[in-house]
Amino acid sequence: MDPLTDARDLVLDRFPEATWALLTGSVLGPARTPGSDLDIMVLRDEAPHFRESLRFRGWPVELFVNTPATLAAFLADDLAARKPSTHRMLATGVPLLGDPSEVTGQCAQILAAGPPGLTMAERDRLRYGLTDLLDDHHHATDPGERVVIAAALWTETARAALAFAGWWLSSGKWLLRELRQQDPVLAARWLAARDDPAELAREVLERAGGPLFDGYRA
Repeated sequence: MDPLTDARDLVLDRFPEATWALLTGSVLGPARTPGSDLDIMVLRDEAPHFRESLRFRGWPVELFVNTPATLAAFLADDLAARKPSTHRMLATGVPLLGDPSEVTGQCAQILAAGPPGLTMAERDRLRYGLTDLLDDHHHATDPGERVVIAAALWTETARAALAFAGWWLSSGKWLLRELRQQDPVLAARWLAARDDPAELAREVLERAGGPLFDGYRA
């Protein structure tokens, strides 16, 4: 199965009028699995813009169809959230139709530059949130609640570590990928701390100035 040929044929059939289209995602690289889908970004002049899931020649397909205005809005929202999903999709894609090089080049530059720095209010909010989760985890007596709190604390520890380091954020498998890229040693320790993340969470918090509760105001 040739993902580029099949993706190009789908685009030409569905969106022959598109300004450009590109194939992106894990199907193009070493992270490809038997379940990898065809992530196809399409830019066209006119609405509607939409996301659609379908199957084509045995492939699961995710279509991301945008106009210039909606694509610009998605990119701005991603940058504000420090979660560069759309930037990465564009920067790493392979053209199927037209010439997306202007936008892909801009996205590559933004990825390389990193996210905007945290404001003091944002740093304090992260410190407070991690402090609160640590306190809940420490005092939990219900075994079920303790498991749920530990899971939340584990995830938030990774997100906070990335944010405090001035790195991009993400979720799911990309949370681990970002952490591995930013600090491989910390990523390995984070995975090992899945069932009891409190010690690592306290360490991440101390690096950022320590716990924050008394006097916090938002």
